[in-house]
Amino acid sequence: MRSSIIRLAESISSKPLNLREASATLFPPIPLYRRLLRVHRSLPREMRSLGDDYVKAEFRRHKEVTNPVHIIGFLSQWKMYLDQLPKGADAKSFSGKRLDPTVFEKMSAEQLGQLYELMHATKDVWKPISEQDS
Repeated sequence: MRSSIIRLAESISSKPLNLREASATLFPPIPLYRRLLRVHRSLPREMRSLGDDYVKAEFRRHKEVTNPVHIIGFLSQWKMYLDQLPKGADAKSFSGKRLDPTVFEKMSAEQLGQLYELMHATKDVWKPISEQDS
């Protein structure tokens, strides 16, 4: 037992740190959820409220999932989203990213429906205020 622990310690210390592998690691659901909400703090107010609501709803919706493949896919996609969000001063000028057409083609009908609803929700948030409304 002792020799295996020493061997494990040696193998960890002798390998160089690979940043790609380190960023590809998954966070447990609750720390990932907290990090997402923390990063949203630096976004503009409208984007933050929309993003926070969406993150909360998605994590609530997937709370009871037991399929490990779905859990890993869910966590890895949110981790990729977290890595793409700007941090600090760059966050105020953040305007989003275009959806990859290959990802769009692979979506199910339910996912396309959710994307459609999200599109309309974002249009309502960013709708300019007309003179009639004021």
